[in-house]
Amino acid sequence: MSEEIKVTAEEVDALHTRLDQEAEASGYHLNPDVEHTKELVKGLLTNEKRYAYWACPCRLASGVKEQDLDIICPCDYRDPDLSEYGTCYCALYVSEEVLKGEKKLGSIPERRPSLKDRKKAKSKSTSPDISSLSQTVWRCKVCGYLCAREEPPGICPICKAKKERFERFI
Repeated sequence: MSEEIKVTAEEVDALHTRLDQEAEASGYHLNPDVEHTKELVKGLLTNEKRYAYWACPCRLASGVKEQDLDIICPCDYRDPDLSEYGTCYCALYVSEEVLKGEKKLGSIPERRPSLKDRKKAKSKSTSPDISSLSQTVWRCKVCGYLCAREEPPGICPICKAKKERFERFI
């Protein structure tokens, strides 16, 4: 039987404050439901003590960091989920529309591929040439920040420029 992992209220409060400040400074927003958000923060701290990394508290981590890189918070799926649904899978992060009450939260389908599909994709991956990139590369016209994803971020995490200030780079 495994030992119970203890997380104190002080640890949760400290990390919640830090994450909120970092999120806001980068153009993101934590869920305004503080009770829900602190439960997620507690899960992050529990997973950090268990695995030595912040595995998403709403997904089953393997305990092998290399297999879980895509679900280390903030996970690879946060931005596409925010763009499409207004929240990430676990609802730690929400869009500005959700924060302002202009959009309601709903269920989020799991975007993470199955373990079998992740292994298959990893075995196929080699250094791609530019013409075979699976994502568009977007460039912030203000500061030059680059990101590879289906759509540009809502706000540049570097200079805070809005989505319309991005251009397709590759």
